[in-house]
Amino acid sequence: MKKEDRLRESKAIVNELLVDIFNRILAIEGENLKSRGVKLSMSEIHVLEAITKVKEPTMTNIAKKLGITVGSLTVSVNTLYQKGFVSRERDVEDRRKVVVGVLPKAEEVLEKHNDFHNEMINSIFNDLKIEEDELLISSLKKLSSYFINSF
Repeated sequence: MKKEDRLRESKAIVNELLVDIFNRILAIEGENLKSRGVKLSMSEIHVLEAITKVKEPTMTNIAKKLGITVGSLTVSVNTLYQKGFVSRERDVEDRRKVVVGVLPKAEEVLEKHNDFHNEMINSIFNDLKIEEDELLISSLKKLSSYFINSF
């Protein structure tokens, strides 16, 4: 097999694996959280998570963390606000900024979300002995860095 054919085949395999892993995790995560009584979409849950992970939870910073536009985030935040999961306030010093916070109802959802992730990672480590696979860990770090810095 020619080098270019091997490269094309490798690209197709990596693409298929990344898409499959991403979709399966989202589906499993959604079903798991639904079974725990969470009635939010995965997109809404990830907005809540992003709010807690940025230093200053302004609309601009949250949108940047999620890799979406402020307009798209506004739709999600409005929905979460109407459902009672987030607060919104204008910044006292700079009225152009909207600061978003999570309410106790959201903290309960995020706890269930974190529990799912911990269970998933523990299961992966138990079943696959990943801590012994330095090449896999290194490759995942490179892959993550690529996506953070490239898009």
